[in-house]
Amino acid sequence: MSTLPNCPSCSSEYTYEDGTMYVCPECAHEWAKEGEQEALADETVITDAHGNILQDGDSVTVIKDLKIKGSSSVVKVGTKVKNIRLVGGDHDIDCRIEGIGAMKLKSEFVKKS
Repeated sequence: MSTLPNCPSCSSEYTYEDGTMYVCPECAHEWAKEGEQEALADETVITDAHGNILQDGDSVTVIKDLKIKGSSSVVKVGTKVKNIRLVGGDHDIDCRIEGIGAMKLKSEFVKKS
């Protein structure tokens, strides 16, 4: 009898351990072991374009003109964004830009103010 958890993606019972991860051979989904998830979350550090570590509530400045998808608007170089919130994923900064509204930014296009 296996004590390994079922796959959270497809509920397969044929999971196996691979180092600090569980792997499902049926759907190829990989996930961290319970104790390892917190350690992985703590290791994730988001930095700006110059390597400065960003934190929730920081102010940043945009370093490149950014076109807004689905709109003719542009976020200009030098736009200051206050009180950012860090989130996971490709666009790792959630913020509100004055005159434009809520949007997500990539940390590679900002510098810490």
